[in-house]
Amino acid sequence: MGIQDIIEGKKQWRAHVARVKALPPDYRIVYQEMQRYLFKVGPVDLAGGGLLPGIVDFFEEGAAAGKGVLELVGADVAAFCDGLISDSRTYAEIYQESIHHNPGADRK
Repeated sequence: MGIQDIIEGKKQWRAHVARVKALPPDYRIVYQEMQRYLFKVGPVDLAGGGLLPGIVDFFEEGAAAGKGVLELVGADVAAFCDGLISDSRTYAEIYQESIHHNPGADRK
């Protein structure tokens, strides 16, 4: 990864954050909770993929249509996130596999 890639990545992230800040408050709160959850669960391709920008697109469309954020995602936001990443490999799965293949690796 070169310096230009880093600079471009920062520009894209700043533009993404600006889009999130422009969301209505309830959408912004749910987005931030989703982002926190996804960072914790850790889909491997989260950083390079289009998941987070796709969520913002979805939320912008919902807000423009006058829908409440929970009308879009439902009351269980974590379950909605799980559905989004159901086909993605997660860091939690990799960790579980490493424990399974190397019992005692988590004990130091």
